[in-house]
Amino acid sequence: MSTHATYPIGTPGTPWGAAEIAAWRARQTRRRSYEADVLRAVESLRARFDVQQYGQVEYAPDRYPLFAIRSRPWRDELPVVLVTGGVHGYETSGVHGALQFVDRQAARYAGRANLVIAPCVSPWAYERIHRWNADAIDPNRSFRDDSPAQESAALMRLVAPWRGRVLAHVDLHETTDSDESEFRPALAARDGKAYEPGDIPDGFYLVDDSEHPQPAFQQAIIAAVAKVTHIAPADARGEIIGSPMVAPGVIRYPLKQLGLCAGITGARYTTTTEVYPDSPRATPAQCNAAQVAAVCAAIDFALAHPSS
Repeated sequence: MSTHATYPIGTPGTPWGAAEIAAWRARQTRRRSYEADVLRAVESLRARFDVQQYGQVEYAPDRYPLFAIRSRPWRDELPVVLVTGGVHGYETSGVHGALQFVDRQAARYAGRANLVIAPCVSPWAYERIHRWNADAIDPNRSFRDDSPAQESAALMRLVAPWRGRVLAHVDLHETTDSDESEFRPALAARDGKAYEPGDIPDGFYLVDDSEHPQPAFQQAIIAAVAKVTHIAPADARGEIIGSPMVAPGVIRYPLKQLGLCAGITGARYTTTTEVYPDSPRATPAQCNAAQVAAVCAAIDFALAHPSS
């Protein structure tokens, strides 16, 4: 991974074209298996949940079926709760935390909510441990009409029938050291901009919706996760990744404006989790557990305050 301000692909100051994207794609190698890690886990859940294929991602010669796991039985009078993981494929605990939630905790909500879990939105990126898809597009800036990202468009088609009925949406993410060593330098190079180094927060934090903030909801999640892993402090500027910390462990973005996954449903309660797997104070198991704790706390609060 590059740790230099000058990325090894492209010309500084010039946005990438097709040749640079092809050169970048050629550098990406398969490092783990979506079939072994995700599809087999999804298959093992079929006895207890409904499993729905909601699309397929194709980057020749690779094809990846996309699956969502749904409550059984589905009851139209109940609120819908959406959990998404792996929008950024390299963020491992988002994928495995979502699957662990289904396996260990989802049964708690039978008869109380219709659950929809899309555990790995970006399988090509999951296998290559990358943020972008094969077209060098960030799916988590692409949740908009006429999306350029196959992954984002497929998820939006899945949730479209439930718009207006989704009570809560929890989108599971990580912030990693590789954000600074690889992904942000690559982003700057792709867009023909200068790379400006930033800080990686040590700990868990949340991203609320600046257009529809729900501070009590966010703090309920922080309180639950704090029992599992540490919460990220603000930096010397009172910020986390360049945004003001509005409450312990919470920042805000305009989710829909930025094309972020957590903005796709119009849910009353939305949040994006951010686990820090590279911390010396956290293990992979803790990161997965933190994601599960966040999902459970989010659903518990939403069901207790459906019209707050």
